[in-house]
Amino acid sequence: MTGVNRRAALGTGAAALGGAALGAGLMAAAACADTVATQLPNTGEVVENLQNSSHLFHLTRADPQRFDGGMLQGAHEGNFPVLAGQNGSVYFVRLEPGGIREPHWHPSAWELNYHISGTAKWTILGTHSDGSYRTEAFEAHPGDLVFAPQGFFHYFENARTDTPLEVLIVFNTSAAETNDDIGILAAMNSIPRSVLATVLNIPESTLSGIPTEVKPVVVTKRH
Repeated sequence: MTGVNRRAALGTGAAALGGAALGAGLMAAAACADTVATQLPNTGEVVENLQNSSHLFHLTRADPQRFDGGMLQGAHEGNFPVLAGQNGSVYFVRLEPGGIREPHWHPSAWELNYHISGTAKWTILGTHSDGSYRTEAFEAHPGDLVFAPQGFFHYFENARTDTPLEVLIVFNTSAAETNDDIGILAAMNSIPRSVLATVLNIPESTLSGIPTEVKPVVVTKRH
């Protein structure tokens, strides 16, 4: 991603899954907006962009990405040009009751999640200096901040059945989220079924029901 150093990301809930997928270099490629991101190769052009681009963006009026379980509205360098070269983007996320943000990780960005309304269930999987994995699961409420480090596998869902969940997410990349997102379904589809079955120690036939359609960002819903 522009202006961001990449590093290795870690695995998914079955840790080998995500590591193998990342090793294969799987990246989502769809754009979040029709506008092509502005390329600003040098400091002078970045400064000129700051002087001439609008500094105002109506986030909640932005074209939403709608899903079965909710919607996303984002401000990034593709639709808010002043962000080009600034290593920053923002998303407003609304999950309906039963809504789930697909388990995923961002190879090139961390994220700060400010919870506006509702209750969220979170899980974050990370590595530690002794080589072990640590899984942290918790609930977040209005006024809470949740930090998901770069490369850490994570997901959140609406814990309520009677009200939506609203979260404002800040990334340290100017790119659209679709350009820095690897989901668990994409990870599973990047691995041959025979290898996946071996890693999980289950019959290959058990995996026949895994969907093969991969989307760059997924918000789904419990059925």
